[in-house]
Amino acid sequence: MLILSLLFGNSDLMLNIMIPLLEVKNLAIQFVTLDGIVQAVNGISYQVYPGETLGIVGESGSGKSMSVLSILRLIPSPPGKITQGEIWFQGKNLLQLNAQQLQKIRGRDIAMIFQDPMTSLNPVLTIGKQLTEALQLHLKFTSEQAQNRAIQLLQQVGIPSPERRLKNYPHEFSGGMRQRVMIAMALGCQPQLLIADEPTTALDVTVQAQVVELVKQLRNQQGMSVIWITHDLALLAGLADRILVMYAGQIVEQATVHQLYKTPRHPYTIGLLKSLPRLDQIRQESLSTIEGTPPNLIDYPPGCPFAPRCQFAIEHCFQENPPLEQIEPNHKVACWVLPRAT
Repeated sequence: MLILSLLFGNSDLMLNIMIPLLEVKNLAIQFVTLDGIVQAVNGISYQVYPGETLGIVGESGSGKSMSVLSILRLIPSPPGKITQGEIWFQGKNLLQLNAQQLQKIRGRDIAMIFQDPMTSLNPVLTIGKQLTEALQLHLKFTSEQAQNRAIQLLQQVGIPSPERRLKNYPHEFSGGMRQRVMIAMALGCQPQLLIADEPTTALDVTVQAQVVELVKQLRNQQGMSVIWITHDLALLAGLADRILVMYAGQIVEQATVHQLYKTPRHPYTIGLLKSLPRLDQIRQESLSTIEGTPPNLIDYPPGCPFAPRCQFAIEHCFQENPPLEQIEPNHKVACWVLPRAT
């Protein structure tokens, strides 16, 4: 990760010559509802490089979860539909693969940790059965090999007495332990890309810290790439290499962690950072808030979707949606004004 930090921190030249592990191009997703068509994701593009952790942050409804669910084509269809774009992984456009071809990639090359482990685990199957199934399917392990690997995985994620725990059912585990099982399942086939969709949302602060540290350790040991989805910008400070900020289905800012925290340039990012409590301030002041609510994605505005909530907005902001443009190496922003945090 040190090498990546040096590459991302110095110039965009190194990023240009590195081959992305995953590349999303102009992705758009719609949902057909009784009220109309919801523009859930509106033409986003980004890359994930080998060994890096990419954080995607945004409030509920910003499209961050839908954008990563589309990578493995897990969007419920109907009502959801990918209307445009490409998703390239190891030279293959995942959107053009058939079900059988995609099945070989799911769980083996790309794995996912879902937000709620209780609904992601099958309540009528033992933990052992759910852990060994993927190992036997993807790696062709025998029953004994899969059992031994499952024990090793549970040990790796810090679950005591793994031999006994393999015989337990999901309801016999706490929320934190179930999430550890989900991590073990995701890492079983040593994937090249791990997608974590808000895996700490339902956990208390102590368990959150344990899960984050566990993923960091396993990432460093296995050299995999990670996409971490969250609404908590503070959580990404010690976890991610680069961060995408999403709002109303589009990327409004993209930067390295250092750039984003030091010189945020989009008003939405500035607002998110100002709403975080600061431990380095002696005087405790009231936290800032972002007034207003996100736009209706059925009736998408012609201008910048954040303009009605933006204190820096000018007339042009309500007339034309700004493109995501590079303002400095590795730093892109979609804003006509480009304010600086004070």
